[in-house]
Parts: sequence; C-alpha cells; structure tokens
Amino acid sequence: MSHRFVRPMLAVLCLASTAATAADLIPVSDFARRMPLTGPRLSPDGQYVSMAYHDPDGKNHGLAIYRVGDMSKPVTLIKMPPYEMPADMVWASSTRLVVARGKIDGSIGQARYTGELMAIDVDGKNPDYLYGFEGYGKRAATRALDRGWGTIEGRPVQSNGHFYMRAIDWNAQDKSTLYDVDAKTSARKLMADIGLGGMSFMIDPQGNARFAFGTDDDFKWVVFHREGSGWSKLPENKERQTFVPIAAVAGSNRIYATFSPNGTGGEFVEQDEDGGNLRVIRKDDFSEVNSSGLWTPAPLRPFGTVSSTGIPQATYIDPQAPISKLHMALSQKFPGNFVSFVDFSEDGGQLMFKVAGDREPGRYMLIDTKTYKVTKLFDAVPWIDPAKMSERRPLRFKASDGQELEAILTFPKGKPETNLPMVLMPHGGPHGIADDWFYDGDAQFLANRGYLVLQVNFRGSGGRGSDFERAGYLKWGTRIQEDLIDGVKWAIAEHYADANRVCVFGASFGGYSAMMTPVRAPGMFKCAVGYDGIYDLDMMYNKGDIKDRKSGRSYLTTVIGKDDADLAANSPDRLADKIDVPVFLVHGEDDQRAPFAQFKAMRAALDAAHKPYETLTKPDERHGFVKPENVEEFYNRLQAFLDKHIGDAAR
Repeated sequence: MSHRFVRPMLAVLCLASTAATAADLIPVSDFARRMPLTGPRLSPDGQYVSMAYHDPDGKNHGLAIYRVGDMSKPVTLIKMPPYEMPADMVWASSTRLVVARGKIDGSIGQARYTGELMAIDVDGKNPDYLYGFEGYGKRAATRALDRGWGTIEGRPVQSNGHFYMRAIDWNAQDKSTLYDVDAKTSARKLMADIGLGGMSFMIDPQGNARFAFGTDDDFKWVVFHREGSGWSKLPENKERQTFVPIAAVAGSNRIYATFSPNGTGGEFVEQDEDGGNLRVIRKDDFSEVNSSGLWTPAPLRPFGTVSSTGIPQATYIDPQAPISKLHMALSQKFPGNFVSFVDFSEDGGQLMFKVAGDREPGRYMLIDTKTYKVTKLFDAVPWIDPAKMSERRPLRFKASDGQELEAILTFPKGKPETNLPMVLMPHGGPHGIADDWFYDGDAQFLANRGYLVLQVNFRGSGGRGSDFERAGYLKWGTRIQEDLIDGVKWAIAEHYADANRVCVFGASFGGYSAMMTPVRAPGMFKCAVGYDGIYDLDMMYNKGDIKDRKSGRSYLTTVIGKDDADLAANSPDRLADKIDVPVFLVHGEDDQRAPFAQFKAMRAALDAAHKPYETLTKPDERHGFVKPENVEEFYNRLQAFLDKHIGDAAR
C-alpha cells in the first residue's frame, strides 16, 4: 500500500532533517509524484502494449496503447472521467481490447471496479459498452436492462476475438454467472452459473468452467467442482486449507493448485481434477507458494515457483527446460532484482517481462525469444534512481509467545546499522495483506530522511497460510498489536533501533495500530501518526463502504465481532486518555473506506482527554491522498513531526 507526500515555508524543514546531508536528500516531490503508466499488457501479435496512464495531477487517468518499438507517443489515448481508470484489461484479439472500468479509491487502496466493461479497437475506433448499467453502444437496444457488475475472467488460450466475463446481477446477488463474449459484436454465450455471489471460475483450455471458488456470504472459503451440468461442493479439508485451483494442465485431466497444508505455509501441486495422484511441486512450511510471473507461453504451464515471504527467488520445476534457462539468464542480467514474465505474444516470439526489487520500482522490457534482443519499454518510476534507494532486508524474529514472524527493515543509506531512530510502519488491511521486499515509496522516503523503518507481518497478514491469517481475527487491538510491539522490542534488542527514538506511522488499519500501540506499550513510542485510520470499531457497522455488502458485514462480524464492550475496549477513540505521545492525524475528507467521521471521533476524543495533536485534512481526497501537492505537503509535515520528536535535534 503506497501513499505519497507547500513548498516555500515547509521546504526549509527538510534542511533540519535527521538524514545525512542536504546533498543526500532526494526532493520530496520525487516521492510525491504518481506513476505515469501501470498495468501493461502485450497484444497477441506482440505489436502493441496497452496500459493505464495517469496524469501528474493524480485525478485524471485513461487508456494508452503504444506500438512496440515506439514508446514516445501512444497510437491511442482515451481519457476517462475524473478518478476513473482502467482497472483491468485483456486483448480479445490483436486488434481489439477489452477494458474493465474502475474508480480510484485513493493511494492507499486499489482501483475499485465499477462493474462496467468496454471494448475498443487498437486505433481507438469502434468503441462499445459491453456490460454495465449504462445503455449505449451496439448493445443498447437489446441489453439496456443490464443491472449488474461485470469483471474480466480471462480469454481463450488462442485469441479469437472473445473473452470470458463474470457477472453478478444486482437483483440476484446470490448468483455468479460466466459468459463467453464476442468483443466485437457483444454477443454473449452462457458458460456457467452457480447460486453463490462473488465466485471466481477456473476455465480449462477448451473453454469449460471446471471449478468455482471464493468467499461465501459467511466469509468462509468454498470450492465447487463442475459435475455434469451442476456443481459439487468440495468437502472442507483441514489438511488442504484454502484450496485454489489455478489452471488446467493442457491435454490431461490434471490441474495446478495451491493450498495451505494444515493451515500452515503453502504447497504448489499438480493433481488429478478429482484430487487424486497429487504431486507436490514445492512446499514451504513458513510461507505460501505461488507461480506468479513464472509461466510459459501457450499451452500455459508454470515453469517455476516462488515463496511469498523473504527475498523472492525462483525455484524451477525443470532447471534444464529452455524457459527456465531463459529466466535464469535474465535474472543474471539484472542482479539484485526479481524477473517476472508478464505476457508472451501468441507465437511465443515476444516476451514482455518486469524487473523489480527493493530499490528498483520496476522496469518493463521486451525480449525477442529467437534473437534474444532485449529492448526497454518503460520505467515505472523513471525519476527514481535505484542506486540512491535503501536496502530492504527481510528478517525473522520470535514473538513473545514463540510465534515466528517476518520483519522487513529498510536501512538509511550510508548510515551505521546501529541505534538508529526508527519508525514502526504497520500495514493496512489487515487480513490477507502483507508487506514484502519490493520497493515501498513510504519506507524509502523515511529511510532517505535518516530513519530506520520497521514493517512487521503480524498475525492476520497474508502469505503465511490460512491459520496465520485467522489468528488475527478478533485480535485487532490485542495480539496484532503485541506482535508489532514485539517487533520493536526485537529491533531494539538487536541494536538496530535506539530505544529512546521510536515513533509509529501507519495508514488505514496501520492508522488504527498507530493509535493502539502507544496504548498497549506506554513509554515505548515518542510520537504517533495516523493516516486515514479506523479509530472506532463499532462505527464500521454504520459508516463506510465495507458495510454496504452482505459479504462485507460478514467480514466485520468475523474479524472484529459484535460484542459492544469488546469493540469499545479496542477502539482508540475510547482510549485516548491512555495515549501518552504527541499525535498527528491525517485524513481525506471524502474517504469512503475509513470515512471522515472516524477522524472526527478521534480528534474529539483527543480534545476531551486534553492530548496534544496536529492535523492535516484535505477535501476531494479519498482513502489516501492522490494529488501530488497534497502528498508533498503530507510528506513535509510528516518529516517535520518525526524530526521534532525522534530526529537528531530530539536527542
């Protein structure tokens, strides 16, 4: 979860920073700028790259299509309404692109789907509205009664102008439907449906939906197997928790799948469709295992796996396979980074891949797999110099009850790794979300200003298996906070951090933790920064967008419970008298996830308890600031606040 952060008067504050020298400081504006291009997809013929583009203002977005070999100017550029952007896209053919519309939820959250699907030719002609509540385009006369939510579920292995669409009717939200859609004529053919909302489908190379899976209305993981014209629910298997069918093995009745064995860590397996003849490809007792970025061209097989924690390193299924050797060679060409295969052209002759690491925000490259000529397409954040960024180091420590946890430390570049002023930075979510080794803009900003940054994947985080995630349920204000506090104690014991100079800064659920950790560990912190945080748990049932869906209400009941006394006992706004540090509250006034009422409740509680605090709020900002000038102001204010309380001048 990244978020960015005028100038005249506040710029002088940078000069008083605890970082090394002014010459070492990267301008705040460099961290406040938004990525200009994201989510690239290669056309089936390897001739075009489509992606979302983002104006520097952080408000306006759209679709850009470039011709491979000339990234200087797009052949097609389509602007979308303010705060809308392409949330997903798929090439139905080499000349026609399907785009799922989304809305920006702020820099902390992801783009949220609006449920509308569009199609357009590569030259920008023949736009059509394929699904959604609007009634225009070729489908207007016959399908104007669409009242639903559609998403892209994939496309045939060999492009034929069609794609797969999953849809949920607003009037029948307890049903998931899968269609084969002609992206040119908008004609739809029903492929499958199931009487449960929110399900995803695993589709085999022949275009048959073989599995449906997802979280049911009670927030429980369920998997169904296609049996004739109906569905059979797989029985709950404690030895294979959170079973996910990934893909069919072409030309056989076997599939690739992942699960959490006995709820701990992960396995990546190949097995018969009915579950028999299981072959373990990779197992990790600590971490979940996936094959993201490690797939061959059609017929689409994984050639390697990677663990979700630590520094990612590919383990090859067959190290002697040509595709494995290609990945090895590219990895050697970009040491210190991880290479992900993004898209192949349909003939396998062109491969778009991404190079990313802890200091490298991302480079997108193209390689001709016949001549091995490599061409750079674009840098994700071209103004960031990886050589000036700081190392992020995943480490493990034991919590007070013996549970092994992962921590990620970002070390200030050029400083000794001992007795550093430290910022604890809890991630948002909290469930299913995790901090990882890859580039983190907030951590890099703080490290550039001289601060050690500690991120802890506490219980409830993703990437460790189902039991680990569930261990955070109903423990938001207790065990999760203890894990964070244990991380601070560990960093101090290892002499990484100066015990007298520790602050906490977090966003969303991290903002909640920023208020709760000083309550649970009096005297440990010198200051606390809450950014678009949740401060009153009971309010989540009455305000904010989580409550708007049945599944969202089930989520709340599962993870925070309904006991009024317990909710109050774990809500920062009810515990303000116990917060013994200066507080800085930052909030977007149009936030829908953590509504502005949360900020008002925390501010009122601090007033009532006569506690010192500062605030920064902005209109027309949602869950995390997106306007560069607002992000820059936030970063300047954050730096000044930290410098005052744990910087060199605070010694």
